[in-house]
Amino acid sequence: MSYAIHIHNERGYPLDEGRLRQAIAAVLDLHELDADCGLSLSIEDDEAVQALNRQHRHTDAPTDVLSFPFEDDLPEEMAELRGPYWGDLVIAYPYVAAQAARLGHDLGDSLALLAVHGTLHLLGYDHDTPASRAEMWEAQAEALASLGIDAAIVPALEDLDGGNYA
Repeated sequence: MSYAIHIHNERGYPLDEGRLRQAIAAVLDLHELDADCGLSLSIEDDEAVQALNRQHRHTDAPTDVLSFPFEDDLPEEMAELRGPYWGDLVIAYPYVAAQAARLGHDLGDSLALLAVHGTLHLLGYDHDTPASRAEMWEAQAEALASLGIDAAIVPALEDLDGGNYA
């Protein structure tokens, strides 16, 4: 299916935008969402993500991915014009590149994992309780399998920074 997935990479980091779109689409496909739904993904530096993390999560540190679900509080006439927009993802490329190198993971797989993970957050998944975590990890594993990415990449990321896998 074809979705409106907008990728912003103003800094020109080397990445496979098609693979990131595929990762996001895998999640949207698994949830059988309409083809006209969309979201944006911004690839930023650590400082930009740290500033967002500080502002929105009150954590003054960079992280790998942040998700900002769209709040549907627009006036009705404007909401109809926007279509089903799920929100925005932001990935800290240098943070993820260093993390992938340290763990011996393929950078493309790590970026795809974070696109999947962030998209699941946009759809309402969370990992704040054991039950919600189990549900999210099941959906994440299914999306990763459809992309040919071994879900074993996830536990290694969970253990970083005291389990603060975003």
